[in-house]
Amino acid sequence: MKKAVCTIAGSDCSGGAGIQADLKAMSANGVFGMSVITSITAQNTRGVSAVFHLPISIITAQLEALFSDIPVTVIKTGMLATSDIITTVSRHLAKQPLEHLVVDPVMVAKGGYPLLEQEAMATLKTELLPQASLLTPNIAEAEMLSGLSITTLAHAREAAKVIHQFGCQHVLIKGGHLLEQPGTDLLYDGRFFRMFKGEFFQTNTTHGTGCTLASAIAANLAKGKPIADAIEAAKHYTTEAIRHGLPLGQGNGPTDHFYFLQA
Repeated sequence: MKKAVCTIAGSDCSGGAGIQADLKAMSANGVFGMSVITSITAQNTRGVSAVFHLPISIITAQLEALFSDIPVTVIKTGMLATSDIITTVSRHLAKQPLEHLVVDPVMVAKGGYPLLEQEAMATLKTELLPQASLLTPNIAEAEMLSGLSITTLAHAREAAKVIHQFGCQHVLIKGGHLLEQPGTDLLYDGRFFRMFKGEFFQTNTTHGTGCTLASAIAANLAKGKPIADAIEAAKHYTTEAIRHGLPLGQGNGPTDHFYFLQA
């Protein structure tokens, strides 16, 4: 029987990121994806133009509807834009018998539009991160969380140590924007570091790669893989999705989540 995995995140009407990318990545990695929508964004490959945060009552109703009916032990979170949303999600997750919580700390859209309110950063650190099995910040997000500048792997190691102190079990700093060895991700478990080297593409079809990677990791965790193996499998999948990226729109096009279905 397929495992069920839930994503709690924002919606991207262009389909490249957010809930839409999460569900595609989960399906492509062999699990049944479910969703709780926190915010609705108007966006395309050129950027975000408007955002509407759903009422807390609707977010709560979605969470209660799922958790009261379908057993789910692996959750992935994405865009949780406000302190109230983070608190609501955190309190509901604390009541669940979760095996894994993968937190993608979505802060800024690729075009620069803020997706996390400034005052919500403290709530993220104190309420959600201590529940996380894995936190998956990109370089910019890791800099904001740690307060450190990151250009080298040595910098990434120091930032990972700072971020780990917020209570998450593992920190995976993604190296897509790393100046030294771009494409190399760094995992820290509080004691040891592990590098995941990968190809780096000069391409503009990278919309939603963070959502895609985190969702693929969650899917592989749900299938029983250890953290490192789940990351390895998800990184390979995401790399191929980028390699087969779709040149849609006039900006950053999406990856191809189902590249393996090509005729």
